[in-house]
Amino acid sequence: MIAEKKSFQSTILAPVFVPAVVVTLLLVVGTIANPELAGELFASTLAWITNTFGWFYMLAVAIFLVFIVSVAASRWGNIKLGPDHAEAQYSFPAWFAMLFSAGYGIALLFFGVAEPVLHFSSPPAGAAETVDAAKQAMQIAFFHWGFHIWAIYGLVGLVLAYFAFRHGLPLSIRSALYPLIGERIYGPLGHIVDVFAILGTLFGIATTLGLSVAQINAGINYLWEGIPISTTVQIIAIAIITAAATVSVVAGLDKGVKNLSILNMVLAVLLMTFVFIVGPSILILETFLQNTGSYLSGIVERTFNLQAYTRSDWIGNWTLFIFGWTIAWAPFVGLFIAKISRGRTIREFVVGVMLVPSLFTFLWFSIFGDTALNLIMNEGVTTLIADVQNDHAVALFKLFDQLPWSFFISLVTVFLIITFFVTSSDSGSLVIDSLASGGVLQTPAWQRVFWAVLEGVVASALLLAGGLNALQTMTIASALPFAIIMLIAMVGMWRALVIEGHRETSLVAHMASNRHMTGSQWRHRLAGIMEFPDQEQVAGYIRDKVMAAMREVESEMRERGWEAVATYDDTNIRSHLQVHREGHVDFVYDIRLTEHPMPGFVYAELKRDPDQPDVFYRAEVFLRRGGRSYDVFGYDKDDIIKDILDQFENYLHFLHISPGKLPWDMAEHDEMLDTDNGDTPPPEGKPTTS
Repeated sequence: MIAEKKSFQSTILAPVFVPAVVVTLLLVVGTIANPELAGELFASTLAWITNTFGWFYMLAVAIFLVFIVSVAASRWGNIKLGPDHAEAQYSFPAWFAMLFSAGYGIALLFFGVAEPVLHFSSPPAGAAETVDAAKQAMQIAFFHWGFHIWAIYGLVGLVLAYFAFRHGLPLSIRSALYPLIGERIYGPLGHIVDVFAILGTLFGIATTLGLSVAQINAGINYLWEGIPISTTVQIIAIAIITAAATVSVVAGLDKGVKNLSILNMVLAVLLMTFVFIVGPSILILETFLQNTGSYLSGIVERTFNLQAYTRSDWIGNWTLFIFGWTIAWAPFVGLFIAKISRGRTIREFVVGVMLVPSLFTFLWFSIFGDTALNLIMNEGVTTLIADVQNDHAVALFKLFDQLPWSFFISLVTVFLIITFFVTSSDSGSLVIDSLASGGVLQTPAWQRVFWAVLEGVVASALLLAGGLNALQTMTIASALPFAIIMLIAMVGMWRALVIEGHRETSLVAHMASNRHMTGSQWRHRLAGIMEFPDQEQVAGYIRDKVMAAMREVESEMRERGWEAVATYDDTNIRSHLQVHREGHVDFVYDIRLTEHPMPGFVYAELKRDPDQPDVFYRAEVFLRRGGRSYDVFGYDKDDIIKDILDQFENYLHFLHISPGKLPWDMAEHDEMLDTDNGDTPPPEGKPTTS
């Protein structure tokens, strides 16, 4: 009975949930009521947005790219996405593998062949079906799926990771506004930001679902000609995929979804490897290098090329659609990237996010795109052009038609597309539900089911209203307000980094040296350097001598009117001093027990019993933003008090010079603290964070 009651609990944040659902349902009902009128409205809206705001999309994406690269290259690049002492959750190989898996998906399966062939046959400039057209086609594909889209994903991921893991704010876009509006992020302004993030993500997922079912339909028709290519079949496919995603949500098969994602990655790599081997391998390697060089040399010109003098529809149908789709999809991918990146520095994050997926994407387009162009230009398979022009979704299967084992690899591809979207729909539903709950990640299954079903309904309605054109319209339209939000989030991030810079200047690490001690205590410190104490020795030191020092500071501060509290945490073996000042960030000074491997320079005669673990323990100092990486074991009580006052003086200096404030509430993301936040209610009016 209790479990049943728990399953129907809600984490919904009404001011976000209700507007998002109402807007979506009005769109769906209006579309279903009159698909023809809706289709005309979508077409006119797309033309208006493209003509009016095309420049804004291109400028915004360029700013995103410049900003994220500049931050990584600056001194801010050394900042951890988490407490200062945080370690990366995953090894470099595992982390790169997950970024690698995020670098492909339905978009690459859909456009990997279609886009180069279509640009080759109808280039935005110059003669069609020439060598120059082929070069241009590949460079455009690289531009559309290269650094720019990963700058969009990276910016959202960086913002989410920085404010959540570094400052303890909700894992939500609203958190980026904290340096600008403070606690008001929990009010109407924060709600509006999350509503637009939900709508953008919802339509981005619906667009992906619409493209995926079109390609699934084409693949099934290729395998079994009796099944036609029609909207009815595609809506049935949407229903089946949504049902599969719903089962995954209800079952809570996180491990199963994870394994399915690994299977997707393996199948995609095997598929790419197969085409590389049976295709023109040497040509692929040559074009990969040449096109990468051409892309890098022409990146500035293409970034700002709006075809202002030709006024064609090409820019809206391609560049703006892909960038808009990416912006709409950014909360989903950004959250995924953020979750796997805690503990990385900003520089590691940006290099990994920008470089790894982009290189994989370039390789993917080189293998599939150049194989298709080689068939057309050198082997006379010109029918491929007409096939792709008639139906973009069949492009990949028409390519397989020219390769060995075509039936088998087409079957694998259809399965891959289906599993790609089942996992994406499940994860996407989680992201949308989290946004609709104010940043909470642990939500009831029924809420995720609701969003998964709604995604399918929206995709079906848009297909009824005009297929790809309707999907394009809603993607670009929903991306417009979110692009503005991303620019504001970028300003908030910059503001936070400026504040952090002031803190870095103020809170200089007080490394263990003789300036921390009185002259009479050097023997104690020398013992601390040359000896390697066990756990019991350090724990006793923290419990007794450190706490005695903190109690004295606590007493003296209380006498002077400051609210100071010193406590001992027996669970985590730490002494904790906190000084509260109304309207300011609290001063926190911890001394914790930490375990370390025995250094290599220790001589055998200095080591403990070989049967004992080859480790020693330190009493390290931790401030509010994380560990300071110095040991105070061996300090006398007066030396500890001096160190506390040194750090407190730096804290007061920071309050004086800081241009703003940030929460710096990182206890939730401090893996060294054994705390259970699940039973702690959030502050009134504030959602819980995860």
